[in-house]
Amino acid sequence: MQRKEDDEKKREEALRRKEENRKMAEEEMSSLGNKKPAASSAQKVTRAHIHIRKEDEERIMRELEEKRKQEAQKIEVAGELEENFNKLEIEEGGARNVDEALRVLGDEKAVEEDKHPEKRMRAAYLAFEEKRMAELKIKHPTFRLSQLKQVLKKEWQKSPENPLNARILALSK
Repeated sequence: MQRKEDDEKKREEALRRKEENRKMAEEEMSSLGNKKPAASSAQKVTRAHIHIRKEDEERIMRELEEKRKQEAQKIEVAGELEENFNKLEIEEGGARNVDEALRVLGDEKAVEEDKHPEKRMRAAYLAFEEKRMAELKIKHPTFRLSQLKQVLKKEWQKSPENPLNARILALSK
């Protein structure tokens, strides 16, 4: 019995809420529906008004264009101009590469240096290998031939007997 009463109370409460929601919705709709659109305060735009606006816009555009032209015509006066040393002519003769620069500076020995050391590189390496291989075998008896050749190649890169290194050493003296 108690259960029936509880169920009926719940049903009545739901109906009451439903009715309240319906009334609130009707009030809201009626309040929205009653409002009439406000009379627009904007006046009718005539051709004369449009023409005046166009003329104003054109005048403003012309003024902006004139300002841009004046700014483009402005010439800034720089202080003192620096001399361009890249275009100077040297009296003793211009040098376009390292050899010519050495010749101008008077170091004829460096200029006479070998032009193509890579052509004699293989022969020089074989002579270097013959000379150093015996010493390396004594120094590293457990190394295989490939390991010995690796050590030899590293030494060759730094050796003054290497024609490429000889050229660099001659320039540094």
